[in-house]
Amino acid sequence: MADPPSRSRAAYSRRPAWAPLPGQIPLDPGVYRFRDPHGRVVYVGKAKSLRPRLSSYFQDQTGLHPRTQTMVRTATSVEWTVVASEVEALQLEYSWIKEFDPRFNVRYRDDKSYPFLAVTMSEQFPRAQVMRGVKRKGTRYFGPYSHAWAIRETLDLLLRVFPLRTCSTGVFRRAAQSGRPCLLGYLDKCAAPCVGRVDEQEHRRIAEDFCDFMSGNTAAFVRRTEQAMRSAAADLEFESAARLRDDLAALTKALEKNAVVLGDATDADVFGIADDELEAAVQVFFVRGGRIRGQRGWVVEKESEALPDLVEHLLQQVYGDQSPDGVPRQILVPVLPSDPPTVAAWLGDLRGSSVDLRVPQRGDKRALAETVTLNARQSLARHKLTRAGDLTARSVALRELQEALDLPEAPLRIECVDISHIQGSNVVGSMVVFEDGLARSSEYRRFIVRGGRSDEERAAGDARPVDDTAAMREVLTRRFERLLAARAGHAAGEGTADPDGMPPAPPGVDPDTGKARKFAYPPNLLVVDGGLPQVGVADRVLRELGVTGVAVVGLAKRLEEVWVPGQDFPLVLPRASEGLYLLQRVRDEAHRFAITFHRQRRSSAMTASVLDGIPGLGATRKAALLKQFGSVKRLRAATPAQLREVPGIGPALADTIAASLAADSARTPAGVNVTTGEILD
Repeated sequence: MADPPSRSRAAYSRRPAWAPLPGQIPLDPGVYRFRDPHGRVVYVGKAKSLRPRLSSYFQDQTGLHPRTQTMVRTATSVEWTVVASEVEALQLEYSWIKEFDPRFNVRYRDDKSYPFLAVTMSEQFPRAQVMRGVKRKGTRYFGPYSHAWAIRETLDLLLRVFPLRTCSTGVFRRAAQSGRPCLLGYLDKCAAPCVGRVDEQEHRRIAEDFCDFMSGNTAAFVRRTEQAMRSAAADLEFESAARLRDDLAALTKALEKNAVVLGDATDADVFGIADDELEAAVQVFFVRGGRIRGQRGWVVEKESEALPDLVEHLLQQVYGDQSPDGVPRQILVPVLPSDPPTVAAWLGDLRGSSVDLRVPQRGDKRALAETVTLNARQSLARHKLTRAGDLTARSVALRELQEALDLPEAPLRIECVDISHIQGSNVVGSMVVFEDGLARSSEYRRFIVRGGRSDEERAAGDARPVDDTAAMREVLTRRFERLLAARAGHAAGEGTADPDGMPPAPPGVDPDTGKARKFAYPPNLLVVDGGLPQVGVADRVLRELGVTGVAVVGLAKRLEEVWVPGQDFPLVLPRASEGLYLLQRVRDEAHRFAITFHRQRRSSAMTASVLDGIPGLGATRKAALLKQFGSVKRLRAATPAQLREVPGIGPALADTIAASLAADSARTPAGVNVTTGEILD
């Protein structure tokens, strides 16, 4: 956690007394370690040139990420090791991170416990089994799978073709002592090396064939089994042919469980990343022989790392302990690491041949990469929901916010306001409500920002731009004026006796319906999306309206800083703070709600502007066109012949519609999406 805002700038810019002088640091590539007063390694890093990298830690610390500032202040010494090349630096960095587990290095946590199909090739008689946890040397791993039962189903299908041992050591010894195999041995789903049906070499060959099949070399086994079946049938050995036929069916069924996603029997690992300001979720699909053989995911705290650095450390995490056959020929990533040639060379050394490390641009690989990224987004959402659903975490979050913001009580009701627009057009606002740390969607509200214009001016097409702070002021004013109106109405009716003699309804309840009034409850904490300008606007609105008892904060996106009215410096909550997680969830939900409403408004406005004014096109025919084509984008691409297929659209009207849409597209400025009106990059 960074020092409090009251700390002077000199405290941040002061060079640590233990820091080496720039002239003492070599220019060679190498790996460095920061140590704390107890000698523990707190951070490990690498550099192409040690001098500029290490010197950057000891300059003005106000330019460093808050966690990096904490690391430098925690450390009391730094040491480095010079290496011959950047590839060696990458290897040594990985070894030291594994050895010392530094607290300030990024830690990749599995988003769940994944089971693997493992074959213990280091044993005298290799065994196939389900395994979790740390990988062991001499064991071949396949997967990971999403469920253990999926591994057992696969094994059950393949054991009739590859009858290797699956029993435990105790069962194996008892069978050897009794001279009777287990049930699988009688069912021909085990070669029964325990009773000498096959020797050690033959059983190892079966295990190697099984590993070869699971590694993706499936076509050879299918082809070999098919040829053997036909040969047996030609020799009139029908029983052998029937057994081979069943083996072939088992192989085919096992393959059908993994659909082909990449042609040409491609071996590749495909990575996807979904991130926000604090965390990133990573998913990887392991494709062997063109088929997805496994999936794995991690959730990682981003700290100060950019995505390229995160990808580089991710590849170290995944492949650092892999055997050569565990590194595929192709690795597809969403962004290239910070030093692609060095990482590719390191991966090539692990594999023993070159590795194609790249970002897919088109075709099946791009489509598969998008699917992996979608899985990463869902994983990140599940991770956040898990935290949100934890009652203890919610209680801790509310208590942390109370202490950090010096509130008289925990903020049980939190409201967040966000503004969404494109260059001042179609400006909308959103208000989301969290109670007891959980979203209360029934209390959400949406605002169409008028920008000081009357309904008549807006209807006449007055499109004067509205800035964020003005829109924020309007939304907050309307929200809290409704609160004051509800209070005033309740106060005016306090002296009126209820005809039934019942006590008057509370101020937040409509006495006629018994339901809660809109905007009737004030928040304990008001969160605005933005920094000091937005916080200042919110604070002025509350003071002008005379609303008291509502705390105001702003959450800035860049470093997740918490701004408080009247403070020149923001609060920086700890990165792992439950209170910060709660504020972020509230802000993200308000942003999502505002964006959704803005897109709806923009789509309606675009549809109306495109189709309005076309002679002969009324409301019924407009609805028929949109129902037929689904969107304005498809409608623009339609030919007159396709337009004539819509009920009510004749040849002349179809030509008129096509000409009008073409003319509208030609009028759209360059660099603007003709369908949405968005500014293109």
